[in-house]
Amino acid sequence: MAIAWITQIIYKSIKRKLNNMKISIIVPVYNVEKYLERCLDSLINQTLKDIEIICINDGSTDNSSEILKEYAKKDSRIIIINQNNQGISVARNNGMNKAKGKYIGFVDSDDWVDLDFFEKLYKAAEKHNAQMAVCSIIRLNEYRNKKYLQLKNETVTDDFREKCVILDIPQKSYVWNKLYLKEALDKHQINFKQGVYYEDLYFVPVALEKLTKMVTVPDTFYYYWKNKDSIVFQK
Repeated sequence: MAIAWITQIIYKSIKRKLNNMKISIIVPVYNVEKYLERCLDSLINQTLKDIEIICINDGSTDNSSEILKEYAKKDSRIIIINQNNQGISVARNNGMNKAKGKYIGFVDSDDWVDLDFFEKLYKAAEKHNAQMAVCSIIRLNEYRNKKYLQLKNETVTDDFREKCVILDIPQKSYVWNKLYLKEALDKHQINFKQGVYYEDLYFVPVALEKLTKMVTVPDTFYYYWKNKDSIVFQK
């Protein structure tokens, strides 16, 4: 009787935790041992705590797998999915299938975000009942950095053409400076096409068209590391 009672308490606690999951962050990982800790540090230290960090190890042959294991020991919010090398589209789709959050965000494993990044996007989406929230991008490499997409004001729109103008689509069709309502992605069956180059060019315009209201979020940034060895160039 006591065991059944304890089991019920544990079950309710787990269920409550899942129901409170605000964001699932999906991180494809492939041979990024030089950059992975920087990425994970920016995620585990987010000011928004009700998140899960789903890391898909896409058959890495360097020390990336060990780094993931060490971080998972330190932070129970990190979930590791191991798969044979199948590319970033399969990795992201597998992460989306595992996601339990109300919203989904993507971070590439050689990039990082401001510590208030997901809190600001989440609060803006909730405030305006938006299915997407987007922020500015800073692009960096070993020589320089620059603001690659700068959103100075909070703008709310459900007009597809206006969304494309604001975000400079298709030129800057990046999946990762955005937050997406999972229910809407599931409803419209939006995922990543396998076996294609620049898979974001399909995903982002479809999401902008099918997901209704979008809000732009100033004063927080996604840091895009222009890495010649990144997973983008491994496809």
